Amino acid sequence: MKNRDEYLVALRPELPNARVDDTMSADEQFQNRTLRPVAKLQHDLLIQVFHNYIRKHKNVFYGLTAVKRVDYIENAVNRDQKFRNSLKGIIIGMFTMPEYASYIANSSALNKRMMNIVRERLISSIQMFERPSIDLS
Repeated sequence: MKNRDEYLVALRPELPNARVDDTMSADEQFQNRTLRPVAKLQHDLLIQVFHNYIRKHKNVFYGLTAVKRVDYIENAVNRDQKFRNSLKGIIIGMFTMPEYASYIANSSALNKRMMNIVRERLISSIQMFERPSIDLS
């Protein structure tokens, strides 16, 4: 029977562009080996969480220009501590036990990398955050 760690690693997509080698810092290796695959695995959930964030903040997002929407995402990820903690939980919850041990040893620097990845994922998916159409059927 497989344990939790084996299941978690098996779920993750392979990212051929996220290379890992000995010339990289430990943080960069962790980013490419763990953070990027987990963020990709959790992408759909991250999108839904941001949709909920928009709704909870009175749909202000929908009235913004494209540039302001990017600013809105950046502010949400960087400055809204509750939202930021929720995003971290979505990613950290998919760590194996050894990965979590590595993470807590340098959580401050890894949190920055994690939030950069999440922010860039949300921004690159900005077209998914159009105002939902009203279903009249």
